[in-house]
Amino acid sequence: MGRKAFVVGVGMTKFEKPGSKDWDYPDMGREAGEKALADAGLTIDDIEQAAVGYCAGDSTCGQRAFYELGTTGIPIYNVNNNCSTGSTALFMAKQFVEGGLAECTMALGFEKMEKGSLGIKYTDRTTPMDKHFKMMIEERGFEAKAPGAPQMFGNAGIEHMEKYGTTAEQLAKIGWKNHKHSVNNPYSQFQDEYSLEDILNAKTVFGPLTKLQCCPTSDGGGAAIIASEDFVRKHGLEGQAVEIIGQSMTTDFSSTFDEKSMIKMVGSDMTQDAARQVYEQSGIGPEDIDVIELHDCFSANELITYEALGLCPEGQAGKFIDDEAFTYGGQCVVNPSGGLISKGHPLGATGLAQCAELNWQLRGEAEKRQVSGAQVALQHNLGLGGAAVVTAYRKMQN
Repeated sequence: MGRKAFVVGVGMTKFEKPGSKDWDYPDMGREAGEKALADAGLTIDDIEQAAVGYCAGDSTCGQRAFYELGTTGIPIYNVNNNCSTGSTALFMAKQFVEGGLAECTMALGFEKMEKGSLGIKYTDRTTPMDKHFKMMIEERGFEAKAPGAPQMFGNAGIEHMEKYGTTAEQLAKIGWKNHKHSVNNPYSQFQDEYSLEDILNAKTVFGPLTKLQCCPTSDGGGAAIIASEDFVRKHGLEGQAVEIIGQSMTTDFSSTFDEKSMIKMVGSDMTQDAARQVYEQSGIGPEDIDVIELHDCFSANELITYEALGLCPEGQAGKFIDDEAFTYGGQCVVNPSGGLISKGHPLGATGLAQCAELNWQLRGEAEKRQVSGAQVALQHNLGLGGAAVVTAYRKMQN
């Protein structure tokens, strides 16, 4: 392990429905970055390197957004890693500090999205998801009327139902819980509470997944500032510094495709291995975690992620849900922000918004969402194609 790395400032915009607000990606980057700098009490001149994430945009959008904060000549890396883009930027910014290449860095992420489901942008070249689609079509077929992503995760949910007896109601309870949590999050795209019946009876998207169990497309930005221990102490930031006590990024394994499992194809093995590494690095286990922000692009993914993170044994996610172990008063609070399902999912910003939420939780600044006595937090951000980033946090120990 290299030097310790600490998050010393976070910021994010409210997540918005695409097209509902007159703004552009530089505005999103500026707002999130300025909030993070103000949170840390720093200036742009303190930032030595920056990793900037987005999926939809031309090359060097990262520079254009960062220049809203200042043109200081530092290295800026443009990051694109599908839905895990924000956490990939965080992973890079942390490695710069951990490896002794910089004392203070910024991870910035944003997305200006189009309305509707995600599609393929370039049709004249190999899609990076071709292996995933090929496996799914061979094993489960393809429904022309449904978007691709809900089919992949919906089929993973169906596989879990077939193997372990999981029910549509248990999946719907995840949507119910996340919408309920979002009521207290002013940054959330949606802040509406629904009954379990509302979730179950919403429009079917694919298989057991209804509209209220699927994340929307969103516009928004997020930012985090990472610093070394020396920098933290020099600038008197001990009171708010949150240590990254473990972090790992994994990509697809042979099992993703060879074992013909939809659960593995949508990233459970990536998540499981990243979590294993984080637990080894940090010395914590699933039983030590108080609050989690995990990648609930669809309720089915939140369900299989409970098991991949070790929150419950394999096949027991349905019981974990029925016991309400995933909310306030339970084993741990999962997605107090409302998660992707309700907060929204601007691809480049999602991982940094998760980071912001967990830092507020550990600092006791999450207001009505506050998890009482939160000491240890875990973050999970997943992108198909593929990459999973798992991060563990704890308030700085003086």
